[in-house]
Amino acid sequence: MTILIQLVYSGIALGMIYAVIAFGYQLTFATSGTLNFGQGEALMLGALVGLTLVDTLGLNYWLMIPIVCLFGLVQGAFVERIGVKPALRIKSEFGWIMSTIALGIIFKNVAENLWGRDDLKFPSPLPEAPINLLGANVLPMELLVVVGALLMMAAVEFFNRRSIYGKAVVATANDRDAAGLMGINTSLVITFSYALSSMAAAFAGVLVAPLTLTGATMGAVLGLKAFAVAIIGGLSSGMGVLVGGVILGVAETTTAFYISTGYKDVPGLVLLLLVLAVKPAGLFGKTAIKKV
Repeated sequence: MTILIQLVYSGIALGMIYAVIAFGYQLTFATSGTLNFGQGEALMLGALVGLTLVDTLGLNYWLMIPIVCLFGLVQGAFVERIGVKPALRIKSEFGWIMSTIALGIIFKNVAENLWGRDDLKFPSPLPEAPINLLGANVLPMELLVVVGALLMMAAVEFFNRRSIYGKAVVATANDRDAAGLMGINTSLVITFSYALSSMAAAFAGVLVAPLTLTGATMGAVLGLKAFAVAIIGGLSSGMGVLVGGVILGVAETTTAFYISTGYKDVPGLVLLLLVLAVKPAGLFGKTAIKKV
């Protein structure tokens, strides 16, 4: 029983990382109907920039986080302006898909040339000795991942509900054409949503980096699994990505332990196929009716 609880703890921490990245997918999809398929690379860049600031420049981990978040904002805005905006302007249905994938590959190649191909160790800001919680051991960094992920998503939700700029994002998400008629610069809102999306991914990068190895390839798998979480939970539901992330994270850790690490990716893919077959909008998503 102790082992199972410990696996659940690790799964929840992993699932929260998936949820933060999937939350970024939600932000862009709500305002523009597009997704950044280079989201995993935004996480990777955030982790590597954070490692440089901490390990090379000697910056404190906690002071490094806002700088990485600022970097994520700039990187996300760059992706939208270079890769997504031109496709939306000409109403290309698939241009933004190829553009974001291409930019993701470029970012990966740049990272390999700047930081090398070898995985690097990210120093943990917290003690590495486990804490006994309800009869099982949990790493302090895993607790930080859960708390940090929840705080990030709560902060974005608070911003959207309480600030005038956040309400412009919500209005654009609800009806882009109507928001434009009311004087909202929807193009700028879409850019901002991409910036927030990449900021969330970069933040997730510095959270997960101390628990794993940091390198140019670390974002690809995390980005794909987060996309699966977004589909499973529903691209229109914040609660959905939380639940979907936890389900996938726990399924992976328990499968890896009780069956084999070679099968740890199978439960998530099976769940994805089942959700697409039974409830295409996701477990918590709402099916939209399009008027033509």
